[in-house]
Amino acid sequence: MPDVFTKAKRSAVMSLIRGRGNKDTELALIKLLRRHGITGWRRNQKVFGNPDFLFRQNRLALFVDGCFWHGCPKHCKIPAGNRVFWKKKFAANKTRDRRVNRELRRLGWQVVRIWEHDLAKRGGACIRKIQAVTNSSRSASR
Repeated sequence: MPDVFTKAKRSAVMSLIRGRGNKDTELALIKLLRRHGITGWRRNQKVFGNPDFLFRQNRLALFVDGCFWHGCPKHCKIPAGNRVFWKKKFAANKTRDRRVNRELRRLGWQVVRIWEHDLAKRGGACIRKIQAVTNSSRSASR
């Protein structure tokens, strides 16, 4: 089915759409955190880089990166249409992620990034990764 808008109009319409995160993936992590008794996290906190989960007491910024938008080397398939745009978009997203990691670390935060596919297939490993950081920061503060 052909698009009813011109390329310029479609671009203008799409630019007005704002993402709200990967809700299903974040909800899956919330279930895992609760199932394993991991507490002290908050969502939607005003911190540089907008982490998906923030553990203020542990100074941990936790991101759940979607395979498509963050350019997962295993699962990201560049769309066939407008490949130049998508390659540039994924490269910019990866650059932004590295900049956010550097800045948060400079500000004294630990940063953990979990791939969407790891959460789905290796939830236990993701939990152990989070517990390792939260447990080590608790030990250090004593």
